[in-house]
Amino acid sequence: MIKTYLEKNRRLIDRELDKYLPKKTAYPRIIHEVIRYSVLNGGKRIRPVLLLESSRVCGGKVKDALPLACAVELVHSYSLIHDDLPSMDNAAMRRGKPSCHVKYGEALAILAGDSLLTLAFNLIAKLKNKVKAGEIIFEISKAIGSFGMIGGQVMDLEIRKEQKIDLHTVEYINLHKTASLISAAAKAGAMIAGASDKKIDTLERYGKYIGLAFQIVDDILDKDGYVEVLGPKGACSEAKRLAEKAKDSLKIFGEKADNLKEIAGYILNRER
Repeated sequence: MIKTYLEKNRRLIDRELDKYLPKKTAYPRIIHEVIRYSVLNGGKRIRPVLLLESSRVCGGKVKDALPLACAVELVHSYSLIHDDLPSMDNAAMRRGKPSCHVKYGEALAILAGDSLLTLAFNLIAKLKNKVKAGEIIFEISKAIGSFGMIGGQVMDLEIRKEQKIDLHTVEYINLHKTASLISAAAKAGAMIAGASDKKIDTLERYGKYIGLAFQIVDDILDKDGYVEVLGPKGACSEAKRLAEKAKDSLKIFGEKADNLKEIAGYILNRER
C-alpha cells in the first residue's frame, strides 16, 4: 500500500517538476539540458511527498503545497549534484546513471546545482501568501546553510581527513547533512497549511527522527557512519528506535497520520 501511495505521489511531483523546469530547448540549451537530466532522473521524491502529506494532515490542499514540494526537491537535487563532485564524494553514478559532472563536466554541474537552488527560492517567493513565503524561505535557508546541510557536509569532509569517527560527530553529520532538510520539508508542509505552532513543531520533530533513521539506513547499506561506531546491530537498533519515536510523535493527529507512519516504516525497511 505505501509503495503505491509513494509511486502515485512521485508521478504527481514529476509532472509538476516538468512544468517548473526550463524547457530543454530554452537558450542557453546546454544548461537546461543538464538541469533536466539531474532532476528528472528517477528519484523517489521522499522529501516532497513528506511535505505534501504533512500539509494534508494539517488540513492543507495539495495544489497549494505542490510548488513548495517541488522547491524542496530542487534543493535536494542541487545538493546531490554538488555532493557527487570529485572535490566532495567523487561519485561516478547517481540513481543508476552517470553523475551530472561525469556526463557534462564539473563546470556545468556546479552551475546546474546553483541554478536549481536559485529556482527553488524563486518558486517559494511566488507563493500567494507572501508572509508565509518569507517565513518558509527563512526555515529552508536555515536548514540548508552552514548551520544545517552544508555544515553537515563540511564535517563529513573533515572527518575523512582524520580517518576516525566518533558517535558525537556521526550524529552531527547525520542530523545536519540529511535530517535537516527532511525535517524542514515536514515543517514547511505544516506551515503552508496554516497549522498551529504545536502541529508545526510536532511535524518538524517527526521529520528529524525519520531523517536520522533515513541516514542510518544509508549507513547500514554503505557499511559506514553509524555502522563504524555502533556496529551493524547497534545501527539497526538505533534506526528502529528513531522510527518508533517518529510514529509516537504523531499521536495528536490520530488516524490522519497513518500515511506518515507508513512512510517512517518504509524508510526503515528500504533497500535504497
